[in-house]
Amino acid sequence: KTLVKNCIIQVDAAPYRAWYEQHYGTTVGKKKKEEEDKKAEQKDAKTAKKSIKVTKKIKKRNDGHVLDLHLREQFNAGRLYAAVSSRPGQCGRADGYILEGQELEFYLKKLSAKKKQ
Repeated sequence: KTLVKNCIIQVDAAPYRAWYEQHYGTTVGKKKKEEEDKKAEQKDAKTAKKSIKVTKKIKKRNDGHVLDLHLREQFNAGRLYAAVSSRPGQCGRADGYILEGQELEFYLKKLSAKKKQ
């Protein structure tokens, strides 16, 4: 229950979802029930004024970019797994990174095995 270096934690996905939507120009972590809201947001996004340079940047970022299935599921749940990469001291500040790819799959297997016991 204490924060140490290399421990796996869950963090709120809201700030990362906002960054992802701004950086890639696509929505992530929305449930299927909110499809009507999605259509309304797409209309708003089309009407939102963006410069030609920004639209080119977003298009270039989206070329060949696919969000991992496990990350998509975590965005839907509203929680992301992260690893602490620093040694938190008495002040409680901890630096880390979001787990993705093979590392995320590894820890998901470990956590599911721990829950079964």
